[in-house]
Amino acid sequence: MASSSSSSETNGNGNTNGNTNGAAATATTTTTATTATTPSNTYAVDIRYFLVMLLSAMSVFFTIGVLTAPTSPAMYSNNKSNSNSNSNSNSNAYNNIHFSIDSTLTPESDSSKATSTTTTSSESKSGSTTTTTTTPTPQRRAQSKHSTEIGPKIVSGDLNEHHVNFEQPSYEDLGTGEGAVQHPHPPNNKTIPSDSNSNSNQHLPAGQHLLVDIKNVSPSFLNSEHRLATAMVSSVRSAGLTILSYHCHSLIPSGVSCVGVLLESHISFHTWPEEGVITLDLFTCGENPLLPVVPKLEELFGVPRSDEEEEVWKRNNEGDDSNDDDGKVFTLWSHELRGFRHSDPYGSTSKANYLDSKSDLASWVITPLDMKVKKEVVATNSEFHRIDIWEVLGHEDGPSYEDALKFNLTEGDPRWLTAEIASPNRILFINGSLQSMKDHEKEYHESLVQPAMFTHPNPKTVAIIGGGEGATIREVLKHNTVEKIVVIELDELMIEIAREHLPYMSNCTDIVDVADNCFDDERVELIIEDAKKWFLERYGDEAETETTAKAETEEAIKFDVIILDAFEPQNNRGMHNNPQFINALVKSLSDDGTVAIPLGEGHTIHDPRASLSSYAPREKFMQLLEQNDQMQNGAMFVYEEAHTGYDVPSAFLTVCKSSTCRDLWYAEAMVLDYDINMRMRETKSHKPILMHFDGATQHSFQIPPRAWEEVYCRRDPRPFECDYRGLDLTKELFEVDMEDEEQSSFEIVVENVEGDEGVEVTSVYAKKDMPKGSYIMPSDLAASFTIAEYTHESLKANTDIKNTGDVSVIENFLAYVEKHGHKTMSDGRKLSYVEVGASFMIRRSSDMDEVNVGRWMPEYPTGKQPVYSPVYDRHMVSFDLFLVASKDIKKGDEIVKPENLW
Repeated sequence: MASSSSSSETNGNGNTNGNTNGAAATATTTTTATTATTPSNTYAVDIRYFLVMLLSAMSVFFTIGVLTAPTSPAMYSNNKSNSNSNSNSNSNAYNNIHFSIDSTLTPESDSSKATSTTTTSSESKSGSTTTTTTTPTPQRRAQSKHSTEIGPKIVSGDLNEHHVNFEQPSYEDLGTGEGAVQHPHPPNNKTIPSDSNSNSNQHLPAGQHLLVDIKNVSPSFLNSEHRLATAMVSSVRSAGLTILSYHCHSLIPSGVSCVGVLLESHISFHTWPEEGVITLDLFTCGENPLLPVVPKLEELFGVPRSDEEEEVWKRNNEGDDSNDDDGKVFTLWSHELRGFRHSDPYGSTSKANYLDSKSDLASWVITPLDMKVKKEVVATNSEFHRIDIWEVLGHEDGPSYEDALKFNLTEGDPRWLTAEIASPNRILFINGSLQSMKDHEKEYHESLVQPAMFTHPNPKTVAIIGGGEGATIREVLKHNTVEKIVVIELDELMIEIAREHLPYMSNCTDIVDVADNCFDDERVELIIEDAKKWFLERYGDEAETETTAKAETEEAIKFDVIILDAFEPQNNRGMHNNPQFINALVKSLSDDGTVAIPLGEGHTIHDPRASLSSYAPREKFMQLLEQNDQMQNGAMFVYEEAHTGYDVPSAFLTVCKSSTCRDLWYAEAMVLDYDINMRMRETKSHKPILMHFDGATQHSFQIPPRAWEEVYCRRDPRPFECDYRGLDLTKELFEVDMEDEEQSSFEIVVENVEGDEGVEVTSVYAKKDMPKGSYIMPSDLAASFTIAEYTHESLKANTDIKNTGDVSVIENFLAYVEKHGHKTMSDGRKLSYVEVGASFMIRRSSDMDEVNVGRWMPEYPTGKQPVYSPVYDRHMVSFDLFLVASKDIKKGDEIVKPENLW
């Protein structure tokens, strides 16, 4: 080996010359020879054993490191503090975010730049060495055209990101926005305490989801990762939430995406700087409301454009007539309850959440994202209710008639087709349930109040249960017959809120001889009390002795009209489904008293039997009224109004203690219009005092919708009259044809009475066999005309006036009506049907053996029409007129009807 090494030569350039391959061969030969002749001091080792030993050593050292590493957070913070002692002040400010939010960091400032600092320490026999390496944050990218796609894959060298951890998290605070109470972090040497008093709902698999979209935001803000991260942290803190960590990326060519991990869940957002848009997503578990966070998010993330940015935006949009954007910061937001809540059908362990899936507030206001105006006016809890008032305006809403007058819109004005000048609608919610809308409250309250008021002949005393908004009082005060109104309202705060924020509902300034505010009228007595308790104490069968004794010494008030302006039956089960309360309610009515009740949304023909569906509380309430002993001579009318602003028609119920109200309920439109003119007070403006209700409107209420009949006939047991809702199409119809005797099913024979010269008798004979159940002369019977009793009496009175000339025509007409007319079978109606077709020629007989035709609709099994039956209300004309064969009729038989047929 020595000779082989010394044989190499070096040239002047320091390079080795000679035959390299030969040297290598010589070296190999020499080594082999030596190995063969000299004892070896090395041993062959299997590589697998070597790898096993190496991995075992690594595992041992790793375990030792884990066991001996510091576990106290204080040691971490001390080490962090020491290691960062040489970092610049900006870096310290940023790193302090690990423990608390630096109040000096604001979304409006980008002066602080993050610096990544890495510190390594090493020890050797010669001493200790500490090396600090500082890497500056990459510079922000210049603005460029934003791509709608994420773009090419980002390599690590181009990635601009920050990842920040927050140590020692705490449970969420009960914050309500900007003034949230911030609890200090627990000491570093203690674990996080459990909150034994926290709401158990925060442990349910449920949460809240808030989506916020903001437009026309400063591009520089939207492209600043640092300012956005600071805004995110600040918004989380203001919401009383706890951030654990966040991770941000600046994207290519522009834009930022961030996600923050919260103790309660997460927050995330993405920005489009050139478009001025940020979309944000906040989800939390637990029950703390997220709605108060919305204004803070708007404040922190809705940074307006600078003057320079505004000029650029105007230049870019100049000449674009299709863009109606005014450049102001604009926010869209949506809130939803997510997950699963416990067994209550309304989504909570105790009571319905005012924002749950059944909440009108959620579906009308909170959840919809694309709304031009969504402004909270009132959000508070009284002793009894959750009260919310919002102003809303959809992007597709156009100007109203009042808006057009206010802004002097003319034909061709583009504002007709936009929401630019449209006034927002103000909506009241109680416990999340929609109560009234400014744009439609008059249609609603007139439809609720006026039918019951005009179904009473002369209402003087009126009770209103609820009515805290004042609109029901306003409608009652329009009647000049009213002398006293007793308002029993449970929630005094509701009245105060309505006076301040819903003044139009109690505005009586235009009504002559009424106080400017309806609540202040001298006829109104306001009682702050539970209405159920109030009625039971005064009219209940089991009233307390002292109360009864006191009532006996006072004149008992009997109400002509009672209006339930509280909640629909399905939302107020304690009142509507209480038999004692209903009995006391009916007992407090005068003999011809009426009750007005809102029923909520109407039925559809697809609804199942009401007692088995979500309408079961309403069905039970209506059956309790039907079965009440004091209501057995009464009547109940269901009707719907489609112009109340709801998504579906609103249903109402008018209840009469006496069936005589049917005559007023079914009054002709012109008759009711006359009553309105006579009874309604005048207005100072000389405008009509009723905006929606009149005789034609009442006429539309007289026949209940088909769906109510369908659901009524699904009752168990099935009501008797449901088998007669239409003609049996399997039965034949036999008609009279005066023009074609061959086609006619009947022959009419006129004979002179024997021994009575000049007197003729008309008989009707069958020309065909007519099976039992066949319809007899249906077309002729349908041609009958009606005459009201008051019309009949007026004609009679005219014949009694002397010196009015020949009145024989009227007398003959009245005689015909008397002979061929019959009264309706509807209890309480003063109406008669007069036959004018061939049916009036059918002979009458008291001998039932020769009678062969009878009424199609037999008498009700109880001998009396039901108190409530949409079948009778819809088909009474058919029940009053049609005849059927009561037995098989042979060809040539005379048609005979009973003397007391009707």
